[in-house]
Amino acid sequence: MSEPRPNTARKSSQRSIDAPFCRGAVGLLLVLSLLALPAQSAAAQTTPPPLTTKARQAILIDADSGAMLFQHNADDRMSPASMSKLMTLAVIFKALKAGQVKLETEFLMTPYAWRKGGAPSRTSAMFVPVGTREPLEQLLQGIVVESGNDAAIAVAEGIGGTELGFARMMTEEAQRLGMKRSVFKNATGLYDPEHLTTARDLAMLARHLIRDYPDHYPRFAQKEFQYRKHLFRNRNPLLASGIGVDGLKTGSIKESGYGMVASAKQDNRRLILVVNGLDRQEDRKSEATRLLEWGFKNFTEYRLFDAGEVVGSARVWGGARMYVPLTGNGAVNVILPRAPANPRLKAEIVYKGPLKTPIKQGDAVATLRVSSGGQTINELPLYAAEDVEGAGALKRGIDSFLHMAFRWLL
Repeated sequence: MSEPRPNTARKSSQRSIDAPFCRGAVGLLLVLSLLALPAQSAAAQTTPPPLTTKARQAILIDADSGAMLFQHNADDRMSPASMSKLMTLAVIFKALKAGQVKLETEFLMTPYAWRKGGAPSRTSAMFVPVGTREPLEQLLQGIVVESGNDAAIAVAEGIGGTELGFARMMTEEAQRLGMKRSVFKNATGLYDPEHLTTARDLAMLARHLIRDYPDHYPRFAQKEFQYRKHLFRNRNPLLASGIGVDGLKTGSIKESGYGMVASAKQDNRRLILVVNGLDRQEDRKSEATRLLEWGFKNFTEYRLFDAGEVVGSARVWGGARMYVPLTGNGAVNVILPRAPANPRLKAEIVYKGPLKTPIKQGDAVATLRVSSGGQTINELPLYAAEDVEGAGALKRGIDSFLHMAFRWLL
């Protein structure tokens, strides 16, 4: 973790980030100087080289902050193949957390699940015999390690009534998580023209699994699984690569090529990568390795504001005061290139404004969006630093007049 920037630079940058006027949902645009950030050694004074990829779709983000380090067609809708089993698992983990099922709960391998995803399907399967009941603990290992389609369908039918019913649950959960461009039609990722997602949505999903289900995330690092006479080895080729990969899921179908959602941790920093549309397994492994290593090498964490320091302010409608000061939840840190040659940041405070009272200290009311030359985009929540109570009718009337007449441009 880098040292905080000097106090001499703090005052000017703090004043420049104030956003007293709200233009729709966006606060005042500003430019900050990286001179306010920690000094790096002369050897680090470089800008990450331009990056390209063989993947048709790709995105690389920082897991903790959500900062986007690289993207390529990240919002193009694509067939996710078995990477969509991450959403299958998200729904299962949610049911486990809610107590709707337990790891000991047994699920039936129905004729439908066996035909569509088992041995007769000639797809990746756990090979559970038809008519057999297996505990969820076993089936989860089959889904994660072997990408068993039969196991995924059996659990989907048990929880959702039918696979299609479970797929609707998947889509609903995706929408709740903000995966706005994702629609799921099955629990496996087998091809369906309407079964679509994006690289950005999959990265968002991976981040959700890592953050919200820490007890289950270690499952993705399981290297092998024995079921009856079958020994399955994890299909993730990067688990033994030595670059810190400990999840998540591969996928491939002829309609979309080879893809992978991977997460790696080095020196307390975690990155999440999604690639898809590669022509060969070898390309998938090499591209994923190269992009992750590039991210760890060329980016680091900087501190913009200390814990409790006011980042800026937001306009309030009908309040006892016109503006509410904004702070981060602790220190405000961003992921940026290591001391780029052009030391300038662009930042904006974004909120749906003007804010309405009452506002309580600690309410999440805005977002700080920070970017560096188009290379990284950080979005961090901002919180009200103080309570703001409602004002009387006269003050509300004046605020309404100002809003209608001038749209806050005063």
